[in-house]
Amino acid sequence: MAKQEHPLTRLIEEIKKIPGIGLKTARRIAYHIIGLDQEEVDNLADSIKKAKKGLFYCSVCNNLTHVDPCQYCTSENRNDDFLCIVEEPFNIDSIEKSEIYDGRYHVLLGALSPLRGVGPDELKVPKIIERIQKSQFKEVIIATNPTADGEATAAYLTKLLKDLDVKLTRLAMGLPVGSDIDYADQVTIKKSLEGRTEIK
Repeated sequence: MAKQEHPLTRLIEEIKKIPGIGLKTARRIAYHIIGLDQEEVDNLADSIKKAKKGLFYCSVCNNLTHVDPCQYCTSENRNDDFLCIVEEPFNIDSIEKSEIYDGRYHVLLGALSPLRGVGPDELKVPKIIERIQKSQFKEVIIATNPTADGEATAAYLTKLLKDLDVKLTRLAMGLPVGSDIDYADQVTIKKSLEGRTEIK
C-alpha cells in the first residue's frame, strides 16, 4: 500500500512556494491555519478563490485590478505629467504610502533575468514606449528594485527611452534611515555617495 502524504506536510510545502517564505515561516502559517475554526478556514479559502477569479491585469498599466482600467488609470486626481515604472503591482502600494507621488504607474510584471527566462518580450516593453509616445508625460521615473535584475532592467529601459521627448529619472538609492554605515554593503555606500545632495 502506498504511503499517504501527511496533510500538514502538504500544506507546509504549498505555503513554502510563496516567494520569501521559508520552512520555519511556512510551518508557523500552517499551524496557525490549522488552529483556526472551520468558518475562518472556509472564509480564508473562499477569499483566495475569489481573489484569483476576480482579479486581472489592467489593460493600460498592468496593475492588478478588479475593474478595467484600474483606479490609478481612471482617477482624475492623478498627475498626468509623471509616469512611474515599477516591477510588480505590490510596488505601487509602497510608493503610495509615501503620500508624495500622485502620478500614473506602469507595471513591468517582472525584471530582466536571463537565468529565469525573462527577457524584453516578457516585460512587454513596446507597450511602455507606445504609451509614453501617445501621452503627455513630462517625466518617467524608473523605480525598479535595487537588485542586479532591477539595475539591468533600469539600464535597458534608459537605453530604450532616452531618445523620447521625456525626462528620465531613477529612484535615489542609499542608506536607509535609522541604519548604521558600518552595516551597509559596498553597493549601498556607492549609491549613497553617488546620490548625495547639497545641504542648504
